[in-house]
Amino acid sequence: MKTLIAYASKHGCTEKCAKLLEEQLDGETDRVNLKEETKVDFSKYDTVVLGSPVYVGKILKEVDTFANTHMNELEQKTLGLFICGMQEEHTLRNELEVNYPTELQEKAVVRDCFGGAFDFSDMNFAEKMITKKVAKVTENVSAIREDVIQQFAETLNQQHETSTQL
Repeated sequence: MKTLIAYASKHGCTEKCAKLLEEQLDGETDRVNLKEETKVDFSKYDTVVLGSPVYVGKILKEVDTFANTHMNELEQKTLGLFICGMQEEHTLRNELEVNYPTELQEKAVVRDCFGGAFDFSDMNFAEKMITKKVAKVTENVSAIREDVIQQFAETLNQQHETSTQL
């Protein structure tokens, strides 16, 4: 099994989650930060995972553009979708549902929310002020859900096992 994790990260949390996921997946895995690279040879991959943080209810434009531009290729792969964020669970679930195209939602074998983090050292002044006011957080906080990442990986690993037995 060869897997591509294609993601974009604004402050590093999504990248950290992509790395944690990579460690849990069987087989060879490549990570591509869509803020740096958007060309992908899909023929090399059996599985593709898309990941993005959510800001003001939206995934990053790099992930949205990649998903919509490569819809046909993605629909031919085993697919996983994830988002990162610090909102409440029901809000994250809704944002997961509305941000990825319906065709990919239906095709995905696994979709989940990996939690998030506030890292003040990586925020600009405005982001710090908004975070303090809206989230009422004044120091670094990490709420990455490693158990969810592990279960996400297990689902993809099982999917691969099933497909190789056929």
